[in-house]
Amino acid sequence: MRWLDLTVILVYLAGITWFGVHFRQSQRTLRDYFLGGKTVPWWAIALSIVSAETSTLTVIGTPVLSFQGDFGFLQLVLGYLLARVVITTLFIPAYFRGEMYTAYELMRRRFGERIRRLTAATFLVLRALAEGVRVFAISIVISVILGAGEMTSIVVILCLTLLYTYEGGLTAVIWTDVVQMILYVVGAVVSLIILLQQIPGGWAHVAAVTQPLGKLRVFDFRLAEPAVFFTRTYSFWAGIIGGCFLTTASHGTEQLLVQRLLAAKNQRQSQTALLASWVVIFVQFSLFLIIGACLFVLYQERGLPAPAVADRLYPLYVWQNLPAGVAGLVMAAILAASMSNLSAALNALASTTVLDLWRPLAGGPNDDNDDSKWLRRSRGATVAWGVILFGVALVARHWGSVLQAGLSIASIVYGSLLGVFLLGLLTKRVGEGAAMAGMSVGLLLMLYVRFATPIAFTWYVLIGTSATFLTGVAISFVGRRMEPE
Repeated sequence: MRWLDLTVILVYLAGITWFGVHFRQSQRTLRDYFLGGKTVPWWAIALSIVSAETSTLTVIGTPVLSFQGDFGFLQLVLGYLLARVVITTLFIPAYFRGEMYTAYELMRRRFGERIRRLTAATFLVLRALAEGVRVFAISIVISVILGAGEMTSIVVILCLTLLYTYEGGLTAVIWTDVVQMILYVVGAVVSLIILLQQIPGGWAHVAAVTQPLGKLRVFDFRLAEPAVFFTRTYSFWAGIIGGCFLTTASHGTEQLLVQRLLAAKNQRQSQTALLASWVVIFVQFSLFLIIGACLFVLYQERGLPAPAVADRLYPLYVWQNLPAGVAGLVMAAILAASMSNLSAALNALASTTVLDLWRPLAGGPNDDNDDSKWLRRSRGATVAWGVILFGVALVARHWGSVLQAGLSIASIVYGSLLGVFLLGLLTKRVGEGAAMAGMSVGLLLMLYVRFATPIAFTWYVLIGTSATFLTGVAISFVGRRMEPE
Protein backbone atom coordinates (compact mmCIF):
# COMPACT_ATOMS: atom_id res chain seq x y z
CA MET A 1 0.00 0.00 0.00
CA ARG A 2 2.75 2.45 0.94
CA TRP A 3 4.85 1.48 -2.06
CA LEU A 4 2.08 2.50 -4.44
CA ASP A 5 1.79 5.89 -2.72
CA LEU A 6 5.55 6.41 -2.73
CA THR A 7 5.68 5.51 -6.41
CA VAL A 8 3.03 8.13 -7.22
CA ILE A 9 5.02 10.75 -5.31
CA LEU A 10 8.32 9.84 -6.99
CA VAL A 11 6.73 9.80 -10.46
CA TYR A 12 5.30 13.25 -9.82
CA LEU A 13 8.63 14.67 -8.60
CA ALA A 14 10.47 13.30 -11.63
CA GLY A 15 7.75 14.41 -14.06
CA ILE A 16 7.46 18.01 -12.86
CA THR A 17 11.25 18.40 -12.84
CA TRP A 18 11.49 17.14 -16.43
CA PHE A 19 8.64 19.44 -17.46
CA GLY A 20 10.39 22.49 -15.97
CA VAL A 21 13.81 21.71 -17.42
CA HIS A 22 12.17 21.42 -20.85
CA PHE A 23 11.91 25.26 -20.98
CA ARG A 24 15.69 25.77 -21.02
CA GLN A 25 15.78 26.19 -24.80
CA SER A 26 13.73 29.39 -24.65
CA GLN A 27 16.03 31.09 -22.11
CA ARG A 28 18.42 33.22 -24.15
CA THR A 29 18.26 36.65 -22.51
CA LEU A 30 17.61 38.18 -19.10
CA ARG A 31 14.19 39.22 -20.42
CA ASP A 32 13.42 35.55 -21.09
CA TYR A 33 14.87 34.34 -17.79
CA PHE A 34 13.21 36.89 -15.48
CA LEU A 35 10.10 38.01 -17.42
CA GLY A 36 9.27 34.89 -19.43
CA GLY A 37 9.79 36.89 -22.63
CA LYS A 38 6.47 38.66 -21.79
CA THR A 39 4.60 36.00 -23.75
CA VAL A 40 2.70 34.22 -20.93
CA PRO A 41 -1.14 34.47 -21.13
CA TRP A 42 -3.00 36.28 -18.34
CA TRP A 43 -4.81 33.18 -17.05
CA ALA A 44 -1.52 31.34 -16.50
CA ILE A 45 -0.14 34.37 -14.67
CA ALA A 46 -3.30 34.42 -12.50
CA LEU A 47 -2.82 30.80 -11.47
CA SER A 48 0.89 31.42 -10.93
CA ILE A 49 0.07 34.37 -8.64
CA VAL A 50 -2.08 32.06 -6.54
CA SER A 51 0.70 29.46 -6.39
CA ALA A 52 3.26 32.10 -5.46
CA GLU A 53 1.24 33.59 -2.59
CA THR A 54 0.24 30.19 -1.18
CA SER A 55 2.37 27.21 -0.34
CA THR A 56 2.59 24.18 1.91
CA LEU A 57 1.82 26.66 4.72
CA THR A 58 -1.63 27.17 3.21
CA VAL A 59 -2.29 23.50 2.55
CA ILE A 60 -1.32 22.22 6.00
CA GLY A 61 -1.94 25.38 8.06
CA THR A 62 -5.39 26.53 6.92
CA PRO A 63 -7.35 23.38 7.98
CA VAL A 64 -5.89 23.84 11.46
CA LEU A 65 -7.50 27.30 11.74
CA SER A 66 -11.05 25.93 11.33
CA PHE A 67 -10.25 22.73 13.27
CA GLN A 68 -9.25 24.81 16.29
CA GLY A 69 -11.45 27.87 15.63
CA ASP A 70 -13.79 29.04 12.88
CA PHE A 71 -13.86 30.45 9.33
CA GLY A 72 -12.69 33.90 10.44
CA PHE A 73 -9.61 33.69 8.21
CA LEU A 74 -11.87 34.46 5.22
CA GLN A 75 -12.18 38.04 6.56
CA LEU A 76 -8.52 38.44 5.67
CA VAL A 77 -9.26 37.14 2.16
CA LEU A 78 -11.84 39.92 1.69
CA GLY A 79 -9.05 42.38 2.42
CA TYR A 80 -7.05 40.66 -0.33
CA LEU A 81 -9.74 41.73 -2.84
CA LEU A 82 -9.66 45.37 -1.76
CA ALA A 83 -5.87 45.34 -2.09
CA ARG A 84 -6.05 44.03 -5.64
CA VAL A 85 -8.26 46.96 -6.61
CA VAL A 86 -5.68 49.37 -5.13
CA ILE A 87 -2.80 47.68 -6.97
CA THR A 88 -4.55 47.60 -10.35
CA THR A 89 -5.34 51.32 -10.16
CA LEU A 90 -2.19 52.68 -8.50
CA PHE A 91 0.78 50.31 -8.82
CA ILE A 92 0.42 48.46 -12.12
CA PRO A 93 0.15 51.61 -14.30
CA ALA A 94 3.41 52.85 -12.73
CA TYR A 95 5.15 49.53 -13.41
CA PHE A 96 4.20 49.62 -17.09
CA ARG A 97 5.68 53.07 -17.78
CA GLY A 98 8.66 51.63 -19.61
CA GLU A 99 9.94 48.07 -19.29
CA MET A 100 11.00 47.08 -15.79
CA TYR A 101 12.49 43.82 -14.60
CA THR A 102 12.01 44.28 -10.84
CA ALA A 103 9.76 46.21 -8.47
CA TYR A 104 12.71 48.18 -7.09
CA GLU A 105 13.57 49.73 -10.42
CA LEU A 106 10.52 51.94 -9.80
CA MET A 107 12.20 53.21 -6.63
CA ARG A 108 15.37 54.06 -8.56
CA ARG A 109 13.42 56.09 -11.09
CA ARG A 110 11.54 57.98 -8.37
CA PHE A 111 14.20 58.47 -5.69
CA GLY A 112 17.62 57.18 -6.71
CA GLU A 113 20.04 54.26 -6.62
CA ARG A 114 20.52 54.15 -2.85
CA ILE A 115 16.87 53.52 -2.03
CA ARG A 116 16.70 50.95 -4.81
CA ARG A 117 19.45 49.01 -3.03
CA LEU A 118 17.77 49.47 0.35
CA THR A 119 14.37 48.21 -0.79
CA ALA A 120 15.96 45.35 -2.74
CA ALA A 121 18.05 44.30 0.28
CA THR A 122 14.95 44.51 2.50
CA PHE A 123 13.10 42.17 0.16
CA LEU A 124 16.00 39.70 0.12
CA VAL A 125 16.03 39.46 3.93
CA LEU A 126 12.25 39.25 4.12
CA ARG A 127 11.88 36.56 1.47
CA ALA A 128 14.81 34.50 2.77
CA LEU A 129 13.27 34.34 6.27
CA ALA A 130 9.69 33.75 5.13
CA GLU A 131 10.69 31.19 2.52
CA GLY A 132 12.87 29.37 5.02
CA VAL A 133 9.70 28.71 7.07
CA ARG A 134 8.02 27.32 3.95
CA VAL A 135 10.96 25.05 3.18
CA PHE A 136 10.83 23.76 6.74
CA ALA A 137 7.11 23.03 6.27
CA ILE A 138 8.15 20.38 3.75
CA SER A 139 9.72 18.41 6.62
CA ILE A 140 6.29 18.16 8.29
CA VAL A 141 4.92 16.41 5.20
CA ILE A 142 8.02 14.22 4.83
CA SER A 143 7.87 13.23 8.50
CA VAL A 144 4.32 11.92 7.99
CA ILE A 145 5.31 9.96 4.87
CA LEU A 146 8.54 8.46 6.20
CA GLY A 147 7.81 8.47 9.91
CA ALA A 148 10.59 10.90 10.76
CA GLY A 149 11.74 14.39 9.85
CA GLU A 150 14.21 13.60 7.08
CA MET A 151 16.31 16.66 6.17
CA THR A 152 17.80 14.60 3.34
CA SER A 153 14.38 14.44 1.71
CA ILE A 154 14.07 18.22 1.96
CA VAL A 155 17.42 18.53 0.20
CA VAL A 156 16.15 16.27 -2.61
CA ILE A 157 12.99 18.35 -3.15
CA LEU A 158 14.99 21.58 -2.91
CA CYS A 159 17.48 20.33 -5.49
CA LEU A 160 14.76 19.18 -7.91
CA THR A 161 13.02 22.55 -7.66
CA LEU A 162 16.34 24.32 -8.01
CA LEU A 163 17.14 22.31 -11.15
CA TYR A 164 14.14 23.36 -13.21
CA THR A 165 14.23 26.94 -11.86
CA TYR A 166 17.94 27.16 -12.77
CA GLU A 167 17.32 25.85 -16.28
CA GLY A 168 13.92 27.27 -17.23
CA GLY A 169 13.74 30.64 -15.50
CA LEU A 170 10.40 32.37 -14.94
CA THR A 171 8.78 30.55 -17.88
CA ALA A 172 9.38 27.21 -16.15
CA VAL A 173 8.27 28.68 -12.83
CA ILE A 174 4.93 29.95 -14.17
CA TRP A 175 3.98 26.83 -16.15
CA THR A 176 4.99 24.44 -13.37
CA ASP A 177 2.99 26.69 -11.03
CA VAL A 178 -0.07 26.14 -13.21
CA VAL A 179 0.34 22.35 -13.15
CA GLN A 180 1.10 22.22 -9.43
CA MET A 181 -1.74 24.54 -8.42
CA ILE A 182 -4.27 22.45 -10.33
CA LEU A 183 -2.82 19.31 -8.74
CA TYR A 184 -3.04 20.45 -5.12
CA VAL A 185 -6.57 21.86 -5.54
CA VAL A 186 -7.69 18.58 -7.16
CA GLY A 187 -5.98 16.70 -4.33
CA ALA A 188 -7.87 18.77 -1.76
CA VAL A 189 -11.21 18.15 -3.53
CA VAL A 190 -10.54 14.40 -3.62
CA SER A 191 -9.63 14.31 0.07
CA LEU A 192 -12.77 16.32 0.95
CA ILE A 193 -15.02 13.94 -0.98
CA ILE A 194 -13.54 10.92 0.79
CA LEU A 195 -13.66 12.71 4.14
CA LEU A 196 -17.39 13.44 3.74
CA GLN A 197 -18.00 9.80 2.82
CA GLN A 198 -16.40 8.75 6.12
CA ILE A 199 -18.73 11.01 8.13
CA PRO A 200 -22.29 9.57 8.45
CA GLY A 201 -24.67 12.16 7.05
CA GLY A 202 -21.97 13.99 5.08
CA TRP A 203 -21.88 17.77 5.01
CA ALA A 204 -25.38 18.14 6.52
CA HIS A 205 -24.13 16.38 9.65
CA VAL A 206 -20.92 18.44 9.71
CA ALA A 207 -22.98 21.64 9.58
CA ALA A 208 -25.35 20.40 12.27
CA VAL A 209 -22.43 19.69 14.63
CA THR A 210 -20.28 22.75 13.92
CA GLN A 211 -22.97 25.43 13.54
CA PRO A 212 -24.05 25.51 17.21
CA LEU A 213 -20.38 25.67 18.24
CA GLY A 214 -19.84 28.76 16.07
CA LYS A 215 -17.19 27.02 13.98
CA LEU A 216 -18.77 28.10 10.67
CA ARG A 217 -18.74 31.76 11.66
CA VAL A 218 -16.99 34.02 9.16
CA PHE A 219 -17.53 37.57 10.40
CA ASP A 220 -16.54 39.04 13.74
CA PHE A 221 -17.78 42.64 13.94
CA ARG A 222 -17.16 43.04 17.66
CA LEU A 223 -15.69 46.34 18.82
CA ALA A 224 -13.82 46.54 22.10
CA GLU A 225 -11.22 48.61 23.89
CA PRO A 226 -7.87 48.87 22.02
CA ALA A 227 -6.19 46.33 24.34
CA VAL A 228 -8.56 43.68 22.98
CA PHE A 229 -9.39 45.08 19.54
CA PHE A 230 -5.80 45.09 18.26
CA THR A 231 -4.90 41.70 19.70
CA ARG A 232 -7.63 39.71 17.87
CA THR A 233 -5.96 38.23 14.81
CA TYR A 234 -9.05 37.48 12.73
CA SER A 235 -11.82 40.07 13.01
CA PHE A 236 -13.73 41.88 10.26
CA TRP A 237 -11.76 45.08 10.81
CA ALA A 238 -8.39 43.34 11.03
CA GLY A 239 -9.29 41.33 7.92
CA ILE A 240 -10.49 44.20 5.73
CA ILE A 241 -7.90 46.78 6.81
CA GLY A 242 -5.01 44.51 7.76
CA GLY A 243 -5.61 42.12 4.85
CA CYS A 244 -5.73 45.04 2.42
CA PHE A 245 -2.44 46.50 3.63
CA LEU A 246 -0.78 43.06 3.82
CA THR A 247 -1.70 42.16 0.24
CA THR A 248 -0.98 45.62 -1.16
CA ALA A 249 2.51 45.25 0.26
CA SER A 250 3.08 41.65 -0.90
CA HIS A 251 1.55 42.00 -4.37
CA GLY A 252 2.50 45.60 -5.00
CA THR A 253 6.06 45.86 -3.64
CA GLU A 254 7.53 42.37 -3.31
CA GLN A 255 9.41 41.02 -6.30
CA LEU A 256 7.98 37.53 -5.75
CA LEU A 257 4.55 38.70 -6.97
CA VAL A 258 5.43 41.85 -8.93
CA GLN A 259 7.66 39.77 -11.22
CA ARG A 260 4.57 37.93 -12.48
CA LEU A 261 2.68 41.17 -13.06
CA LEU A 262 5.63 42.51 -15.07
CA ALA A 263 5.69 39.32 -17.17
CA ALA A 264 2.25 40.03 -18.67
CA LYS A 265 2.04 41.13 -22.31
CA ASN A 266 0.60 44.52 -21.37
CA GLN A 267 -0.90 46.52 -18.51
CA ARG A 268 -4.47 45.35 -19.12
CA GLN A 269 -3.53 41.65 -19.02
CA SER A 270 -1.53 42.24 -15.84
CA GLN A 271 -4.55 43.83 -14.16
CA THR A 272 -6.88 41.07 -15.38
CA ALA A 273 -4.54 38.36 -14.06
CA LEU A 274 -4.34 39.96 -10.61
CA LEU A 275 -8.10 40.41 -10.21
CA ALA A 276 -8.86 36.91 -11.52
CA SER A 277 -6.41 35.39 -9.04
CA TRP A 278 -8.61 36.52 -6.13
CA VAL A 279 -11.46 34.25 -7.21
CA VAL A 280 -9.12 31.25 -7.09
CA ILE A 281 -7.71 32.36 -3.74
CA PHE A 282 -11.19 32.63 -2.20
CA VAL A 283 -12.21 29.18 -3.43
CA GLN A 284 -8.91 27.69 -2.28
CA PHE A 285 -9.03 29.02 1.29
CA SER A 286 -12.73 28.13 1.61
CA LEU A 287 -11.94 24.58 0.52
CA PHE A 288 -9.20 24.06 3.12
CA LEU A 289 -11.28 25.63 5.90
CA ILE A 290 -14.14 23.24 5.08
CA ILE A 291 -11.69 20.34 5.27
CA GLY A 292 -10.64 21.54 8.74
CA ALA A 293 -14.27 21.65 9.93
CA CYS A 294 -14.88 18.14 8.61
CA LEU A 295 -11.77 16.85 10.36
CA PHE A 296 -13.04 18.40 13.61
CA VAL A 297 -16.27 16.40 13.36
CA LEU A 298 -14.44 13.20 12.37
CA TYR A 299 -11.98 13.47 15.28
CA GLN A 300 -14.75 14.32 17.73
CA GLU A 301 -17.04 11.45 16.78
CA ARG A 302 -14.26 8.88 16.66
CA GLY A 303 -12.83 10.11 19.96
CA LEU A 304 -9.42 10.72 18.45
CA PRO A 305 -6.89 13.03 20.13
CA ALA A 306 -5.69 15.99 18.07
CA PRO A 307 -2.10 15.65 16.78
CA ALA A 308 0.57 16.95 19.15
CA VAL A 309 1.86 19.12 16.30
CA ALA A 310 -1.22 20.85 14.90
CA ASP A 311 0.29 21.35 11.43
CA ARG A 312 0.42 17.56 10.98
CA LEU A 313 -3.40 17.37 11.11
CA TYR A 314 -4.23 17.33 7.39
CA PRO A 315 -1.22 15.40 6.00
CA LEU A 316 -1.63 12.82 8.77
CA TYR A 317 -5.28 12.27 7.85
CA VAL A 318 -4.42 11.96 4.16
CA TRP A 319 -1.66 9.44 4.72
CA GLN A 320 -3.56 7.27 7.21
CA ASN A 321 -7.10 7.32 5.78
CA LEU A 322 -7.11 7.77 2.01
CA PRO A 323 -6.98 4.72 -0.32
CA ALA A 324 -3.68 3.53 -1.76
CA GLY A 325 -2.58 5.68 -4.66
CA VAL A 326 -5.01 8.47 -3.73
CA ALA A 327 -2.99 9.23 -0.59
CA GLY A 328 0.15 9.39 -2.71
CA LEU A 329 -1.58 11.76 -5.15
CA VAL A 330 -2.72 14.14 -2.40
CA MET A 331 0.68 14.08 -0.67
CA ALA A 332 2.31 14.79 -4.03
CA ALA A 333 -0.13 17.70 -4.33
CA ILE A 334 1.01 19.09 -0.97
CA LEU A 335 4.64 18.80 -2.07
CA ALA A 336 3.60 20.48 -5.34
CA ALA A 337 2.50 23.55 -3.37
CA SER A 338 5.88 23.77 -1.67
CA MET A 339 7.84 23.33 -4.91
CA SER A 340 5.67 25.91 -6.64
CA ASN A 341 6.35 28.60 -4.07
CA LEU A 342 9.98 27.67 -3.68
CA SER A 343 10.69 27.98 -7.41
CA ALA A 344 9.00 31.40 -7.46
CA ALA A 345 11.10 32.59 -4.54
CA LEU A 346 14.37 31.35 -6.04
CA ASN A 347 13.75 33.20 -9.31
CA ALA A 348 12.64 36.40 -7.53
CA LEU A 349 15.62 36.35 -5.17
CA ALA A 350 18.02 35.82 -8.08
CA SER A 351 16.48 38.61 -10.18
CA THR A 352 16.67 41.12 -7.32
CA THR A 353 20.22 40.12 -6.42
CA VAL A 354 21.52 40.41 -9.98
CA LEU A 355 19.48 43.29 -11.43
CA ASP A 356 19.14 45.57 -8.39
CA LEU A 357 22.40 44.96 -6.56
CA TRP A 358 25.09 43.12 -8.54
CA ARG A 359 24.80 44.54 -12.05
CA PRO A 360 24.46 48.22 -11.02
CA LEU A 361 27.55 47.87 -8.82
CA ALA A 362 29.53 46.20 -11.63
CA GLY A 363 28.96 49.17 -13.98
CA GLY A 364 30.31 49.64 -17.47
CA PRO A 365 28.20 49.91 -20.62
CA ASN A 366 29.61 46.74 -22.22
CA ASP A 367 29.11 44.77 -19.02
CA ASP A 368 25.48 45.88 -18.74
CA ASN A 369 24.72 44.79 -22.30
CA ASP A 370 26.33 41.36 -22.06
CA ASP A 371 23.18 39.29 -21.50
CA SER A 372 24.90 35.93 -21.80
CA LYS A 373 27.33 36.76 -19.00
CA TRP A 374 24.56 38.02 -16.71
CA LEU A 375 22.38 35.06 -17.57
CA ARG A 376 25.13 32.75 -16.27
CA ARG A 377 25.49 34.86 -13.15
CA SER A 378 21.72 34.82 -12.61
CA ARG A 379 21.74 31.03 -12.65
CA GLY A 380 24.60 31.06 -10.15
CA ALA A 381 22.62 33.39 -7.89
CA THR A 382 19.69 30.96 -8.08
CA VAL A 383 21.89 28.15 -6.76
CA ALA A 384 23.33 30.35 -4.00
CA TRP A 385 19.86 31.25 -2.75
CA GLY A 386 18.87 27.58 -2.72
CA VAL A 387 21.69 26.91 -0.25
CA ILE A 388 20.73 29.93 1.90
CA LEU A 389 17.07 28.89 2.10
CA PHE A 390 18.03 25.42 3.29
CA GLY A 391 20.09 27.02 6.08
CA VAL A 392 17.17 29.23 7.15
CA ALA A 393 14.86 26.20 7.15
CA LEU A 394 17.08 24.50 9.73
CA VAL A 395 16.60 27.46 12.08
CA ALA A 396 12.86 27.81 11.33
CA ARG A 397 12.08 24.55 13.14
CA HIS A 398 11.80 26.52 16.39
CA TRP A 399 9.43 29.28 15.21
CA GLY A 400 6.07 27.67 16.04
CA SER A 401 3.00 27.36 13.77
CA VAL A 402 4.25 27.51 10.20
CA LEU A 403 1.33 29.52 8.74
CA GLN A 404 1.36 32.31 11.30
CA ALA A 405 5.18 32.31 11.50
CA GLY A 406 5.40 32.89 7.74
CA LEU A 407 2.76 35.65 7.77
CA SER A 408 4.12 37.45 10.83
CA ILE A 409 7.71 37.47 9.55
CA ALA A 410 6.57 39.00 6.28
CA SER A 411 4.33 41.51 8.02
CA ILE A 412 7.22 42.97 10.05
CA VAL A 413 9.02 44.16 6.90
CA TYR A 414 6.09 44.76 4.54
CA GLY A 415 5.14 48.02 6.28
CA SER A 416 8.44 49.71 5.47
CA LEU A 417 8.31 48.52 1.86
CA LEU A 418 4.73 49.63 1.28
CA GLY A 419 5.29 52.95 3.05
CA VAL A 420 8.22 53.92 0.85
CA PHE A 421 6.42 52.83 -2.32
CA LEU A 422 3.45 55.01 -1.35
CA LEU A 423 5.84 57.91 -0.75
CA GLY A 424 7.08 57.41 -4.29
CA LEU A 425 3.64 57.09 -5.88
CA LEU A 426 1.61 59.61 -3.87
CA THR A 427 4.12 62.42 -3.21
CA LYS A 428 6.33 64.53 -5.43
CA ARG A 429 8.53 66.49 -3.04
CA VAL A 430 9.70 63.77 -0.64
CA GLY A 431 13.36 63.08 -1.39
CA GLU A 432 15.55 60.00 -1.13
CA GLY A 433 16.95 60.85 2.30
CA ALA A 434 13.51 61.39 3.84
CA ALA A 435 12.23 58.16 2.29
CA MET A 436 15.17 56.15 3.65
CA ALA A 437 14.69 57.67 7.11
CA GLY A 438 11.01 56.75 6.95
CA MET A 439 11.87 53.15 6.10
CA SER A 440 14.28 52.94 9.04
CA VAL A 441 11.74 54.32 11.51
CA GLY A 442 9.01 52.00 10.20
CA LEU A 443 11.22 48.92 10.52
CA LEU A 444 12.45 49.78 14.03
CA LEU A 445 8.89 50.42 15.19
CA MET A 446 7.72 47.08 13.81
CA LEU A 447 10.51 45.21 15.57
CA TYR A 448 9.30 46.80 18.81
CA VAL A 449 5.65 45.97 18.05
CA ARG A 450 6.51 42.35 17.21
CA PHE A 451 8.64 41.58 20.24
CA ALA A 452 7.29 43.94 22.93
CA THR A 453 3.51 44.13 22.35
CA PRO A 454 0.60 41.65 22.01
CA ILE A 455 -0.71 43.35 18.83
CA ALA A 456 -1.91 40.79 16.24
CA PHE A 457 0.19 40.38 13.07
CA THR A 458 -2.77 41.43 10.90
CA TRP A 459 -2.18 45.03 12.04
CA TYR A 460 1.59 45.04 11.47
CA VAL A 461 1.59 46.30 7.88
CA LEU A 462 -0.82 49.15 8.63
CA ILE A 463 1.33 50.32 11.54
CA GLY A 464 4.62 50.01 9.64
CA THR A 465 3.24 51.69 6.52
CA SER A 466 1.80 54.61 8.47
CA ALA A 467 5.04 55.15 10.40
CA THR A 468 7.16 55.02 7.25
CA PHE A 469 4.90 57.31 5.20
CA LEU A 470 4.31 59.92 7.93
CA THR A 471 8.00 60.02 8.91
CA GLY A 472 9.06 60.53 5.30
CA VAL A 473 6.54 63.34 4.77
CA ALA A 474 7.44 65.00 8.12
CA ILE A 475 11.19 64.95 7.48
CA SER A 476 10.68 66.29 3.97
CA PHE A 477 8.46 69.09 5.32
CA VAL A 478 10.92 70.05 8.07
CA GLY A 479 13.79 69.95 5.60
CA ARG A 480 12.02 72.39 3.27
CA ARG A 481 11.22 74.75 6.16
CA MET A 482 14.90 74.81 7.18
CA GLU A 483 16.21 75.53 3.69
CA PRO A 484 17.64 79.07 3.35
CA GLU A 485 15.72 81.42 1.08
